Amino acid sequence: MLLAVSFYADERMTTLGLRQWERFLGDPFHWKVVADTLLLGAKTVAATVLLGLPLALVWRTAPPFWQRMLLFIVVLPLLTSVVVRTFAWIVILGREGVVNALVLGLGLASEPLRLLQTELGLVIALTQIEMPLLMLPLLAVISRIDPNVIDASASLGASPWRTLFTVILPLSLPGISAGCLLVFASSTTAFISQSVIGGGRLVYLPALVWQQAMVVSDWPFAATAAVMLMVSVMAVIAVIALVGRVAAGRIGG
Repeated sequence: MLLAVSFYADERMTTLGLRQWERFLGDPFHWKVVADTLLLGAKTVAATVLLGLPLALVWRTAPPFWQRMLLFIVVLPLLTSVVVRTFAWIVILGREGVVNALVLGLGLASEPLRLLQTELGLVIALTQIEMPLLMLPLLAVISRIDPNVIDASASLGASPWRTLFTVILPLSLPGISAGCLLVFASSTTAFISQSVIGGGRLVYLPALVWQQAMVVSDWPFAATAAVMLMVSVMAVIAVIALVGRVAAGRIGG
């Protein structure tokens, strides 16, 4: 239905044409919005992997009790509404929030940092919000790694770092790929977080769709932007899924 509506040439949806697609594809601003949206997802994925992978490695070597505790901590954010978590980050990242209080207290800056309505603040918030989507598939894969394979690597003279990069990480790639897929899809379409943390200074495709549909009431152009969001995100997801399948095939082979 969105694809069909995007081919209406006017706001009243009386005539058909390619006017909406020409408006979108012919404006460099809209291409910048697409690029910023995909880049936001890529940055969030990178941040979650950098934080989540070490946590998953700690979970793998932890005693059973601490494994259950870490798993509970990972799942706990899912029990809270994303709206509540997003507004909590406003308090944390505000001029008088926890982050600025720590920075000023340690003397790292002479004045409060500006974190709200910036991409850095949005990536920080999305990293915590989306972290469970990475950790759950990653922990599921890491838990199935045979300890005998790691012991065999050590017995053959491999150092712990070489075992990590040649054994553990390759075996974890399917879980990393699945987690990255979920994080990317969720962060690029996170309208609430993008609007609340990013504010009006940062424009991404979900906000553009909402603005055209609810403010301007231009449903054909909103449908065009929505189709572009779906196509661009699905293209990146297809690449991530392909990488995961290739990794799984090599491991299985």
